[in-house]
Order: sequence, then structure tokens, then C-alpha cells
Amino acid sequence: MLFVKFVQVFTDIMIAAIFIRALLSWVTNDPRNPLVSALDQITEPILSPLRRVMPKMGMFDFTPMVAIFILFAIQTIVTNAYSG
Repeated sequence: MLFVKFVQVFTDIMIAAIFIRALLSWVTNDPRNPLVSALDQITEPILSPLRRVMPKMGMFDFTPMVAIFILFAIQTIVTNAYSG
């Protein structure tokens, strides 16, 4: 079904973007870098609401990990709901 494929592709892209953004935050955090800027624009609509709910744990930000788990859950729920 087209909807399931769309959700799968969308969640895969978002998971990859969040993962790459998290990795890049360890290396560079230059907002002028085009890749960093693009990833910020793509992922911030998902990460920003989570940051308002989740407190920081010292210097660690676990919102990317939580966002990835949520996206995996959405993908699994949609795939299972339309597979039967």
C-alpha cells in the first residue's frame, strides 16, 4: 500500500537524518556548515517538542535517541496495522 511505503521511507529518512545530526554534533557544530544547517532544518520539528518535555541529563541530550525510538514505533505500528 502506498501509505505504508510512504511512512516507511519517511521514517527511514528521518532516522538517518537524526542519527547523522547526532554524529556531527560530536565533530562539528558550525551552523554555517550547509550539511549541519540542512539537518537542523529537517530534524528540528521532531526534536524541538521532545526537548520541551525531556530534561537534559547533564551534558547529554537523549532526545535524538527517543525520537529514533518513536519513529521506529510509528513505522512498526503502521506496517503491522496495514499488513493484515
